[in-house]
Amino acid sequence: MNGYVVGVDMGSTSIKLLVADTDGRQVLVASRRSPWTSREHGRAEMPATVAVDTVRELAHEADVLLRVHGPYRVLALGVSGMAEAGVLLDAAGEPAAPVMAWFDPRGAAEILATPDAFRAEFLGRTGLPVGPLASIAKILHLRESGVDLRGRTFLTVPELVVHALGGPRVAEYSLASRTGLLDQDDSTPWDAAFEVLGVGDDLLAERVGAGSAVGILSDDAMPDGFRGAVLTVAGHDHLVSAVAVGAVHSGQLYDSMGTAEALVRVLDGPLPFDARERLALAGINTVRHVLPGKYVLLAGTKSGLLMRRVLQLLGIADAAGRARIDEAVMALPVTGTLADGALAVSGARNDDGELKIVANGDGLDPAELLTATLLHGNDMCAELMEVMDREVAPPTSTVLTGGWSSMASVVRARRLVLPDVTVATHDEATAYGAALFAAFAASTRTDFESVAAAFRSGHSDHDNSKGRS
Repeated sequence: MNGYVVGVDMGSTSIKLLVADTDGRQVLVASRRSPWTSREHGRAEMPATVAVDTVRELAHEADVLLRVHGPYRVLALGVSGMAEAGVLLDAAGEPAAPVMAWFDPRGAAEILATPDAFRAEFLGRTGLPVGPLASIAKILHLRESGVDLRGRTFLTVPELVVHALGGPRVAEYSLASRTGLLDQDDSTPWDAAFEVLGVGDDLLAERVGAGSAVGILSDDAMPDGFRGAVLTVAGHDHLVSAVAVGAVHSGQLYDSMGTAEALVRVLDGPLPFDARERLALAGINTVRHVLPGKYVLLAGTKSGLLMRRVLQLLGIADAAGRARIDEAVMALPVTGTLADGALAVSGARNDDGELKIVANGDGLDPAELLTATLLHGNDMCAELMEVMDREVAPPTSTVLTGGWSSMASVVRARRLVLPDVTVATHDEATAYGAALFAAFAASTRTDFESVAAAFRSGHSDHDNSKGRS
């Protein structure tokens, strides 16, 4: 009987399910567009049941392909994905509201209405900026909308999926670090946050590390071959994808370019309160890694979101269209041919996200517009790097990955501002990383790095896949 491990990536753009063998060789990937419903003023949401049902649908697609090659058993399944976004479950498991996307602006007014002393301490205590991204802002919004928080548990999307498939309610540290509910000094619940919410710290589930075995897959809606698998929460997607490609050492910068662009730098321990405060004021997170005992600086922009919206405006929605405009941009000088001020793009800050295009000259075309968008992303990266470099030693190399890194124009642009850029060969790093954590959860070994190194060594054979949908 064939034995496999499965990694699920609950991404902002798409939800992916990757199957690998126990040696780390990728077998297949199935994917669906993330089922967001767009609302007014930049809002986006999806019902929790739809998110979970999408995973079930992908599992059944994979089941059809796997059964062609004989009987099989999934040994373990790990779930990674977006942070901040989640649901409030009552005792019966019913969600209070749909999942709000991490980039949804709801919660901004509510967190700014909290007491001055709370907001002053928030930066250094949680390592997060004050704004709508931290989960606490969304929870405050729901409370002000009439949701009773008492008796409820908050789960991020990856934690929700693990729970729906048969696992308990748990809060994985790297995801919980993005809620605004943890004290970064010791990763314990921050009392002041729960006082502001008016509930006890049982709103946050039991904390666990990424790769911890937390239960057995027992969901009757999943294929027979999946049931009985060990379940684990792999953690925050950007960090999981960094582990997948081996970007786990200080001195390396990891740039993950999806809907969000995340700049990740590994720390061997937490920074002090005042450093976290300075970084948070600049929009940079100082939070827990998925690796035991490690922390990260995580700076995010919405450059991928803006690039997607620019292509939508240009009528480009498929790989062929992206390839054509990529070629057209590469035919231009890296900074374009327009005079300064002729075309400007903005909106990539994490506290913004509203695409703004100012055209103040002639000679404009789609390639120049995408070039301007890339250069705006460069400006945001350079600004964030400068702030981080004041607190920790500058990186000497960069690993670039994510969906946008497949475009030559993107790689060329980032090489203007990031050191020694190489492009990771993984095309599904987050899902592969989630499968890696699943392999660890199913293993009897306690040394994560040895398990990870052995699993990653199988990646060179990943092109010999049995299927993709």
